[in-house]
Amino acid sequence: MNRDGRLGVGIVGAGRVGPVLGAALAGAGHALVGITSGSDRERVEAILPDVPVLDAPEVVRRSELVVLAVPTAELPGLVRGLAETGAWQPGQLVLHTDPASGVGILSDAAARGAIPLAIHPAIAFTGTSMDLRQLHGAFAAVTAPGPVLPIAQALAVEMGCEPVVIAEEDRVAYAEGIATATTFSREIVRQSTGLLSRAGVPEPGLYLSSLVHSTIDHALAGSRAARDAEPPSES
Repeated sequence: MNRDGRLGVGIVGAGRVGPVLGAALAGAGHALVGITSGSDRERVEAILPDVPVLDAPEVVRRSELVVLAVPTAELPGLVRGLAETGAWQPGQLVLHTDPASGVGILSDAAARGAIPLAIHPAIAFTGTSMDLRQLHGAFAAVTAPGPVLPIAQALAVEMGCEPVVIAEEDRVAYAEGIATATTFSREIVRQSTGLLSRAGVPEPGLYLSSLVHSTIDHALAGSRAARDAEPPSES
């Protein structure tokens, strides 16, 4: 890390998440050194103009912080493959964004001296600059070894999020909670708009917008009230 705290950041994964987090970190003053190629180059170029497109080993070689933003199924093989090529460097930060995994999935990188971090911002990514506004005020699940937990928390803050520490053994439950909220929300809205369309309602999505948002707000407020009313647990 440079003396001013500025990191050279490399992004492995050019889907919806990686480029957005790269742009957020660049906005916090870090330098983007490269990103791997993706199928939608125009979208990536729109949010990360002039960032070099490199293969994964070269991104890792150039980076002080590597952001791994790839599908869950690809993550273990990617980390292992980069370890086998000798890409990981002692003292290098490596951060993944998978909600279900803690830092254990980065063990092959950690064994070669890299510092493992897990940060999952709790938003629905579109892969566009709209997400940068969504990040501000969102929460992020953070998991890291104790001595480097403040680094992970600081990076989450620099992305615009409020960090919430999740224990390694609780990541699966956390991921289930996130998946339940997103999957059921999408499916319920899809079913509802279909029914309203059949009933002759024009623009059913727009028709439901205020209702859905207010219902969710009320449900979240009720959840907070119930939590606040719980008696304190005995130690």
